[in-house]
Amino acid sequence: MAVGTNVRRGAGLLARVLNLVGMLIVAVLVVHIVLTLLDANPANFLTEFVRDLATYFNLGLDNLFLPAEPKLAVTLNYGTAAIIWLIITAVVVRLVRRIG
Repeated sequence: MAVGTNVRRGAGLLARVLNLVGMLIVAVLVVHIVLTLLDANPANFLTEFVRDLATYFNLGLDNLFLPAEPKLAVTLNYGTAAIIWLIITAVVVRLVRRIG
């Protein structure tokens, strides 16, 4: 087996792992938005866990938009973070595949 083949396989595997991680982050942000819009119990363990993860991954955008409606604020701010994570993931995965 040639070295180039191993490098391509390794880069492909790394790209898949990075894509999975990026999509999981996006999923956490979207689930947080959905739980907020559906008025999930904020004291529930799952809701708290998702909210804490989403806050960690929101890229500091939790106060980007400040509408009067709190649900709209969560949707806009965390939705923007989710879109940015999608773009970051796509760019990084493409770079890794191109390098490999």
